[in-house]
Amino acid sequence: MADKLVIVESPAKANTIKKFLGGSTKVVASMGHIRDLPKSKLGIDTKTFEPQYINIRGKGDLIKSLKKEAKDAKKVYLATDPDREGEAIAWHLANILGIDENKMCRVTFNEITKDAVKKAIQNPRKIDMDLTDAQQARRVLDRIVGYKISPVLWKKVQKGLSAGRVQSVAVKLVVDREEEIEKFVPEEYWNIYATLATKKPKKSFEAKFYGKNDKKLDIHSKEEIDKILDELEKAKYVVSEIKNGEKKRNPAPPFTTSTMQQEASRKLNFALRKTMQVAQRIIWRCKNTRKGNCWFNYIYENWLYKNIRRSKSSSKSAYWKYIWRRILWK
Repeated sequence: MADKLVIVESPAKANTIKKFLGGSTKVVASMGHIRDLPKSKLGIDTKTFEPQYINIRGKGDLIKSLKKEAKDAKKVYLATDPDREGEAIAWHLANILGIDENKMCRVTFNEITKDAVKKAIQNPRKIDMDLTDAQQARRVLDRIVGYKISPVLWKKVQKGLSAGRVQSVAVKLVVDREEEIEKFVPEEYWNIYATLATKKPKKSFEAKFYGKNDKKLDIHSKEEIDKILDELEKAKYVVSEIKNGEKKRNPAPPFTTSTMQQEASRKLNFALRKTMQVAQRIIWRCKNTRKGNCWFNYIYENWLYKNIRRSKSSSKSAYWKYIWRRILWK
């Protein structure tokens, strides 16, 4: 009989922690949640919003085993993950195993190391009901919003889709936008552009009609535009003010592995494996040829171009050059 029983979520984590705590401590896994809302009905009291939990189907033997282990142990520690979901699992375990939620039975650690695990076991705490209630509120909201809408999606769109708190709001935004589009009334409008030339030095530039007397004028019919054109033909054009300014254009940042893979997939339809293989070949060639001085932008341009032409049609070579010059700067 073990003196202490530690319950974690996954078997892999249980095996690792077991090595840290020695023979007098038994470590078992709950395999995630052991209780949840029923699938066959709403499972929420719509007046009090009280959830009606049931044991998850297929976990009966596991629950019996956990109850037996908890009964035999002198001390039970609930070491589920240190987040809202983990706190809720610990609370469900406490309810099923008959452990008082105000008892110092909850342990958490953010790293699976010997020191962190032992320190957590030495400093247990109560189950944090604020975290537990936060998880329950999310679960209840998911159920109330999505439980009755999801079957509609199964009939109209595709089986297996869910319409929870996030999807329902997204659908509402799409519907609102679609209604705006349908209510849109097309409106005729015109723009007038003039190509003007300076006297000295002789240069031309394009100007757009704005309005009259510093007031913007919108043009909605051919009659209006004909009238304005008649006035413009007799008008004198003066440049009253010139504004000089600077525009900054920043180069694209160097590639990370993920952005390189995304661009290669988007522009070249490369699989992740192919992208990494080609990038690795270029790095190897760099190391072997230049002793690690990888100034790719000009050293390997000719070599790159040959390989590009060999692998793809010439019509795609611009894309190749673009993506590999980006890769090579990394």
